[in-house]
Amino acid sequence: MYEIAVIGAGPAGASAALFAAKAGKKTLLIDNDKGMTRRGWYENYYGISEIGGPDLVETGHKQAVKFGAELIAEQAVSIGKSGEGFAIETESGATYEAKHVILATGVLTDLAAKAGVQTKEGTEPRIKTVVAVDAAGKTNVEGIWAAGTVAGVSVHAVITAGDGAKVAVNVISELNGARYVDHDVLKA
Repeated sequence: MYEIAVIGAGPAGASAALFAAKAGKKTLLIDNDKGMTRRGWYENYYGISEIGGPDLVETGHKQAVKFGAELIAEQAVSIGKSGEGFAIETESGATYEAKHVILATGVLTDLAAKAGVQTKEGTEPRIKTVVAVDAAGKTNVEGIWAAGTVAGVSVHAVITAGDGAKVAVNVISELNGARYVDHDVLKA
């Protein structure tokens, strides 16, 4: 069983998986390769002068995998309670179990709704529906969290990446039973 499964591997999802894996949590990252980030050009992403969406997404995937996240190219089709966590079924019929699930599905809320997660009206232009979350990223279903655009934050990639990191830190903190902090230090 994975400790954390992240569904969606754009900036929010890859950032969440990167933090989770770097914290030593057994992490699964599920990506259907249909995210809107791949269609963008970014000149407003902190630390990068300019980058195309496909390169930004691939860099995020590589970072998450570098720290131990398992990346699978699949479409998640359902999430259901299973023992002490959740069973995530994919389009191919494979099933993955995780204690916590982070939804980072961009503009798509159908998977969340099927899992019993409450949605609400979105506030961003052209984003009609989002997942209802608290400040930590928790949904109404204990153990299911949401980050990024699907959680109602701005569609800007840098903002969704930060939200993914925030939610992952909150999940890690809950798993650890103490506030988790990850600060790298420049090597002398």
